[in-house]
Amino acid sequence: MSETKTKLKWYSIVQYEEEARWLEKMHSQGWKFIGVNMPCFYHFERCEPEDYVYQLDYNKNSSNIEYKQLFEDCGWEYLTDCMGYSYFRKKASEANGHEDIFCDDESRLDMVRRIFRGRVIPLLIIFFACIGTNLPISIIQRGISSSVTIMWILLALLYLWIFGSFLGKYMSFKKRIRK
Repeated sequence: MSETKTKLKWYSIVQYEEEARWLEKMHSQGWKFIGVNMPCFYHFERCEPEDYVYQLDYNKNSSNIEYKQLFEDCGWEYLTDCMGYSYFRKKASEANGHEDIFCDDESRLDMVRRIFRGRVIPLLIIFFACIGTNLPISIIQRGISSSVTIMWILLALLYLWIFGSFLGKYMSFKKRIRK
């Protein structure tokens, strides 16, 4: 019977590259990624330490057979899906350097646009519908030092950090493409 373990780790919606590097590191330490569950429980199985390249793609239509076949035809092993992200891996010895699943920066930018439509727009709606209305009401009714108001402020700061991270990633991709 194989040895397994679960690790708790959180990545924001724009940290997919960092997440892939972490999965590569885990594999090189003898822990092969086998799945992920919401919100951030990663499951691993003991293996021989090997160098693998991991990549993530954001695509709500990832259950499409042609989508998976496209990546398999390029040598990528499809692993799983979680919250719109598809996980792929390939042996580093079969990859061309640190191969990417995207052939160009325009494809990367397209993925960032899909993330924006699928994840950021819903977060913006929640932000303005909930936080944008409840934070001012809480300040007026309870005052700035109330624990409820502090909770709304912390939630607003978290949302602003997510939006800022996404905007920074988006702008860097656009700048790279214009070069």
